[in-house]
Amino acid sequence: MQIEISAKKRTLQGKGASRRLRGSGTVPGIIYGGEGPAQPIELDHNNLYHKLKLEAFHASILSMDVEGQKEPVLLRDVQMHPFKLQVLHIDFQRVDRRKKIHMKVPLHFINADIAPGVKLSGGIVSHVLTELDVSCLPKDLPEFISVDLVDLAAGNTVHLSNLQLPPGVEIPSLAKGDDLPVATIIIPRAVAAEEAAAVAAAEVPTTVQKKEGTVKEGEKKDAGKKK
Repeated sequence: MQIEISAKKRTLQGKGASRRLRGSGTVPGIIYGGEGPAQPIELDHNNLYHKLKLEAFHASILSMDVEGQKEPVLLRDVQMHPFKLQVLHIDFQRVDRRKKIHMKVPLHFINADIAPGVKLSGGIVSHVLTELDVSCLPKDLPEFISVDLVDLAAGNTVHLSNLQLPPGVEIPSLAKGDDLPVATIIIPRAVAAEEAAAVAAAEVPTTVQKKEGTVKEGEKKDAGKKK
């Protein structure tokens, strides 16, 4: 499902005009790229703020409607207020459906609860990457990429080369020879300490029995000498 967003053309520019827009519940923004000129726009803050909470809004081809004229765009940058829940500015880039795009897409980790390193060894999954830079045509852009941890054991790592990519999607890092780690399973110190204590406790009875056996043999020898 394609996400649609509406905007109006913005005629007034500058810091003062942007400040007045924000005060009226509007967000200044811009659409750039492609064959057309850069177009300053303004968007409703509340509607935009709720859309920004959607994961797909950040990694999908969006349908931008500017006063009845629609075109495909990508979200490229968002400026937020340092401490207020307020969007200060937003940038969109036009999409040419014939050219490949570079986009960061989120990673979804599945089957972590049944991974051997978690279920059998008491480990926890460490997410080295949470998003991935991919290259593809706009029509092939995935909303996310799944990372299956079903066979991941403690101490092992999933790398970029282990990922199952959708058709037409490439990872630029791999093309450069960088097979980066994506996720691994580590054993917490508390669990490791418990396992070490359990192993040590299991070895204690054997040691005691050996010592007791040695003492008894010595006592038998002494008893034989007295007789």
